[in-house]
Amino acid sequence: MRRRFLRRMMFFAFLAFLIFSLFIASIVTLLITVFDNARSGNFGVLIPVALVFILILVSTVARGVRRIVVPLGDLVDAAEKIESGDYSARVKPRGPRELRALSRAFNEMSERLERSEAERKRLLADVTHELRTPLTVMQGTIEALIDGLHQPDEARFRSLLEDTRVLSRLIDDLRTVSLADAGALALHREPTDVAELIRDTVASFGTQADAAGVALRTDLAGDATAIVDLVRIREVLTNVIANALRYTPRSGAVTIGLRRRDVLIEVRVRDTGSGVAPDVLPHMFDRFTRSEDSTGAGLGLAIAKGLVLAHGGEIDATSAVGQGTEIRYTLPVIG
Repeated sequence: MRRRFLRRMMFFAFLAFLIFSLFIASIVTLLITVFDNARSGNFGVLIPVALVFILILVSTVARGVRRIVVPLGDLVDAAEKIESGDYSARVKPRGPRELRALSRAFNEMSERLERSEAERKRLLADVTHELRTPLTVMQGTIEALIDGLHQPDEARFRSLLEDTRVLSRLIDDLRTVSLADAGALALHREPTDVAELIRDTVASFGTQADAAGVALRTDLAGDATAIVDLVRIREVLTNVIANALRYTPRSGAVTIGLRRRDVLIEVRVRDTGSGVAPDVLPHMFDRFTRSEDSTGAGLGLAIAKGLVLAHGGEIDATSAVGQGTEIRYTLPVIG
């Protein structure tokens, strides 16, 4: 598009030069004609004809210049608004084809900047809220210890230690999400048997599932090896299974399936829980999205999405209220 635009501009400049030359030539010709006819006394017809010709040339040049200058002026005004922090600035696509394409690209950029700014403000508010809760608890406990309202016993110190662990996990999760969003997450890829990884991860949830009265099942269609970061993919599976267990009632079940699809490995985690509301489902993988009764920070699925995308895979979810939820993600066999 850039090359086409430059060619069009060069053609327009040449055309403008040609028209300007004709305009000057017409003026000179008119003056000569008027001068010659003034001496002979016969210039009544030539002057109007020359004036009409000159007006046509001026009008053509003015229209051509306006078709380029006005859209460029709109872009300059909108760019100044963006520079001042007004990301709602938009321009009306008009003018030559290249300028219309430039205007549409500018509008898309403005929309992305506006969404990014809104997301940044929301993230800052959510992070502040999440950090405030454990810090407030810790501050209250320490003040009570200082004032003598609580005894400095082992139980109090264990409670403070647990609050510091909550903060540490939250900070680590935020760092992982930020690195994944920025595309700066370092991956240490190695050949990994995904089926074996699923078996190990499911086994680690055995005690938690038994305590919750939820059956953990696997449906693994053979072994499947992929070039992935073992630690990060284990984190993906852990977050997804933990989320499924959290919303599956007693006597329910969580099934982890594995399928090989050409150059992809597909992992499915399905639960028989309460399901996700249709208005929440599109935001399941957004940061800090959680139900009202959730005790987590709402970062688990956001981390899972970031890690899967960093591996070149895809992740999505389907759900029906009262029937459960299924989360599917794919991993490339070759990293």
